[in-house]
Amino acid sequence: MTDYSTPVGQVRLHTADLDAATPVVSDEIINGYLTMHSGDVLLASADLLDAVATTELLLAKKIRTQDLSTDGPAVAAELRKKAAELRARAYEASGAGAWFDVVGFDPDGHLEGVEYRA
Repeated sequence: MTDYSTPVGQVRLHTADLDAATPVVSDEIINGYLTMHSGDVLLASADLLDAVATTELLLAKKIRTQDLSTDGPAVAAELRKKAAELRARAYEASGAGAWFDVVGFDPDGHLEGVEYRA
């Protein structure tokens, strides 16, 4: 039984890898992505989805037979779209991209608009 309160479990939730009997990826792989992103579940999930999309492209080409049709590139595109959404959520949650930055105060500095002479 997967514990969805752990980072590994949360990555599984974001990537819909919910079959505990036959998971798509191992806990070790998920932990690798979590380590690469300092524990950020959203970014680890996004990278994992990108990796699955790449695998889908490599293995499941677009195939049509008499009664079967698979479209690996379409599946990969949807996985990459979901990965992009997760990255956007992670970026938003981090506060990055705010419209202003905090700048250190220099009490010996000069006033804005005044010519600076060293």
